[in-house]
Amino acid sequence: MKNSFIEELRWRGMIHDVMPETEAHLNEKTRTAYVGFDPTAESLHIGHLVPILLLAHFQRHGHRPIALIGGATGMIGDPSMKSAERNLLDEETLLRNQQAIKQQLSRFLDFSDADEHAALLLNNYDWMKDFSFLEFIRTIGKHITVNYMMAKDSVKSRISGDDSEGLSFTEFSYQLIQGYDFLHLFKTHDCTFQMGGSDQWGNITTGTELIRRVEGGKGYALTCPLITKSDGTKFGKTEGGNVWLDAERTSPYKFYQYWLNTSDEDAKRYIKIFTFLSKETIDELILRHEEAPHLRVLQKKLAEEITTIVHGTEELAKAIQASEILFGKSTSENLKNMDVQTFLDVFEGVPQAELSKAEIETGIDIVSALGEKTNFLKSNGEARRALKENSISVNKEKVTDSYVITAKDLIKNQFVLLQRGKKNYFIIRAV
Repeated sequence: MKNSFIEELRWRGMIHDVMPETEAHLNEKTRTAYVGFDPTAESLHIGHLVPILLLAHFQRHGHRPIALIGGATGMIGDPSMKSAERNLLDEETLLRNQQAIKQQLSRFLDFSDADEHAALLLNNYDWMKDFSFLEFIRTIGKHITVNYMMAKDSVKSRISGDDSEGLSFTEFSYQLIQGYDFLHLFKTHDCTFQMGGSDQWGNITTGTELIRRVEGGKGYALTCPLITKSDGTKFGKTEGGNVWLDAERTSPYKFYQYWLNTSDEDAKRYIKIFTFLSKETIDELILRHEEAPHLRVLQKKLAEEITTIVHGTEELAKAIQASEILFGKSTSENLKNMDVQTFLDVFEGVPQAELSKAEIETGIDIVSALGEKTNFLKSNGEARRALKENSISVNKEKVTDSYVITAKDLIKNQFVLLQRGKKNYFIIRAV
């Protein structure tokens, strides 16, 4: 498959820039490529998915991928696409973040193979930590002129921007250190290819220039587009912030919902970028979607595929089951099997009332629970009328006016879900 790597990326819409002769270079034999990852958080987020998938496709097409953790560059801060300098991290934090990131990358990359295709995880701190400042500027800095570095868009935008506070020397040196990474990997791992987001083109080409000037060799580069949303809002962001790959930061349910809520226009692009489905399968899905857009075939398949990769089939099943709760397709048993975080995510924003656990254990008649105890309904009289209309459910099961809520109704020993009709929910929280 390795002969079709560039072709694969091209039909998926994953190429922004690519150096001439790259395709021929990759077709000659097994090659090694790297992508750098910023270790400033203990989790990657979905904004990192495209470069991760570049490496995954690279490995699937018979090559060796290197995921490079920027332990050294993470201590500096990349000025690309930034308007201000960022906080610097200590060594202990960077190491903890690296370990967490490797676990997430292993969902996409195979680090276990003993052959030439096995993925590697490296940290540029390992070769930068013993490099003295004088040695670096003597052996590396002399090969790249200030004029060359100043010509980069990432530098120019920070220096000339009206609102800019300027660019520190620390950040200015970032492209030289990233460039040295490429040179180091070229010499030590025969790595001839670097990939990244389109905002990294300037840093990547500094690396190819160093390889040419120091080693007389040739490096190749490819960048992918920065993902956007058709409505102008930022990809990968919600009201709660980033959509993380770590289930502790973004639950599998919320992760699944993010993709499920993709617009039709974006879904046609995202299904190509964020899944490993074949072109034939995707073309068929798009055709089916266009015939019946209301069924949201593309969104469902997209959400299923990427959630399975990141969180596994078991978590996908739970996310789908949780999604169905709001549409009346679940049972009391489904509710009771949900974990607390998923329950809170599903019913986020639903009004609540706190009642003592002791009172619930004693038993609360349903009329009081709907009316005076919680004010879910305006009065006990309205509660009785709703019960006569057979429109009240406790934990998704219809009840009559003789029902008594007790400890057996508590979901995870904490919640009782009341419901009037199809969409009117209320939560009793035991305290």
